[in-house]
Amino acid sequence: MIKKILVSVILIFLLISSYLSYSTYKTFFQENTIFTTDKYELYIKPNTDFDSLLNQLNNVINSKYHFSFASEKKGFDKRVKSGLYIIPKGSNNNDIINILRAKSKVVNVTFNNHERLENMAGRIAKQIYLDSTTLVNSFYNKDFLKKHGFNEYDALTMYLPNTYNFFWDTSVENFQRKMLDEYNKFWNQDRLRKAELIGLSKIEISILASIVQKESLMKDERPKIAGVYLNRLKKRMRLQADPTVIFALKNKSGNFQKQIKRVLYRDLKIKSPYNTYRNKGLPPGPICMPDLDAIKAVLNPENHKYLYFVADPANRGYHLFGRNIREHNSNKKKYIRWLNKKKIYR
Repeated sequence: MIKKILVSVILIFLLISSYLSYSTYKTFFQENTIFTTDKYELYIKPNTDFDSLLNQLNNVINSKYHFSFASEKKGFDKRVKSGLYIIPKGSNNNDIINILRAKSKVVNVTFNNHERLENMAGRIAKQIYLDSTTLVNSFYNKDFLKKHGFNEYDALTMYLPNTYNFFWDTSVENFQRKMLDEYNKFWNQDRLRKAELIGLSKIEISILASIVQKESLMKDERPKIAGVYLNRLKKRMRLQADPTVIFALKNKSGNFQKQIKRVLYRDLKIKSPYNTYRNKGLPPGPICMPDLDAIKAVLNPENHKYLYFVADPANRGYHLFGRNIREHNSNKKKYIRWLNKKKIYR
């Protein structure tokens, strides 16, 4: 009798153990993904609770019941973290929870060639979880700008075009702090020394670089163009840069999508601090986000005696340079004839 009872107890124990083992396996270690791709990118917004996360997982996991049970046992249901998470196909609940606990991925954030901070904010907002309005407000924050030596006109110079790594749910404070750190790293002692020798501040270098960039897409020509503008500044001549007039026209109209291929004589009269035909010296801020190559071109200008340049019709993308007004007028006639021949009137 005792032997039968003992056998029964052992059988019951084995059955219970088998059930618990199977239940544990099904809860934690059985595959629980239903997507067909190799991986799934899961974006969890800040302040997402566990119920909201479960709704996001409708097309990701097979059993929300077992995922919920596993999450409760591991304490994850009370500690959902925002971020971007990569879930491989075939993952089990234990894998998924471990990924969501501590493996938030970084994303590449790229921006360049923007004319205004507003344009840059729109580009960034498409890459990380920050809306453009929040970004613009932080970019123009007066306390931040004053503390770090910028103002509303030259604030764009702080943002160096490149590709940066950020967590998808990074805060606007972290974003701006990293951009300031990158700016300070770029302006090392060597570059500051070069700027001092030229006689311009680092912000002024960036402003001039924005003009140089708009004047030429040819990187090998930019040091030569930078040399022209620096020669004019030394002689206290107006820069007379067409791109500054184009920016002034766009800024006045508020339409930065407008394409202006030819600057007319009447445009040169526009009243704007950006119009370098009316005002001496540099404009109050950049007319675009200068790339690093343009900044380096200003810091390492070509040494020559040219004071003028105009587009070269025979060598598209490049320019004809003149040391005096006589040479410039001769080059200018060639360019105007080409414009008229191509019927480019605006």
